[in-house]
Amino acid sequence: MLQDVRKKLFALTDEAYKAFNDKLVPGTGETIGVRVPKVRDLAKEVAKADACRFLDEMEAADGSSLYQEELMLQGMVIGYGKLSLEERFKRLDAWVPRVSSWAICDCGSSTLKFMKKYPEESFAYVCRYLESGREYEVRFSAVTLMEHFITEEYIDRLLEIYQRISHDGYYVKMAVAWAVSVCYVKFPEKTGKLLEKESREAGGLSDWTHNKAIQKIRESRRVSDEEKEALNRLKRK
Repeated sequence: MLQDVRKKLFALTDEAYKAFNDKLVPGTGETIGVRVPKVRDLAKEVAKADACRFLDEMEAADGSSLYQEELMLQGMVIGYGKLSLEERFKRLDAWVPRVSSWAICDCGSSTLKFMKKYPEESFAYVCRYLESGREYEVRFSAVTLMEHFITEEYIDRLLEIYQRISHDGYYVKMAVAWAVSVCYVKFPEKTGKLLEKESREAGGLSDWTHNKAIQKIRESRRVSDEEKEALNRLKRK
């Protein structure tokens, strides 16, 4: 099945997109050059046909021989397939350590919509990866929490988690800044209190992440000019 899926991916190759994507996500493995919406369509097709067989074959394959689109597909099929919650977590445990780029991470994470149906179990599961020392595993936690848990029930816990994340990897810090910016758009008062902290020692974010979060908030069309100006004054030197 994996070989058939690979053939379908190669049939969808867009050379211009491949050249663009390879510059956008450099040094993170071989790519085929398939646009994400087409990967998503194929993931739905695979999930409907036989999700378990595809995932079994992916897990048995040598990770170094897989293309980025195949790894992206693996994460998406876990989200789209008709699997029990226990099996989804087991499949994620096989996939997350293989994540080698922000694109694979984010496209897979956004597909895990089942987590909203089982929030407490899923929240506890995702938070396990916060303790990892591996950059993309921590990013998986940060992005997945952002995608599925920025709600009234979880916002306080999320802001505390984002403040605590200390991994210095670039893609972790970017994920935290992005997540905090989304938290601000949805819960400006609560998130604003975090951004008013003068330092990490005072309970805030690291300087770099703090300033990047403010930058991302100020780029949003859902934030007023007055708020943007006030946030700009909170940037640290």
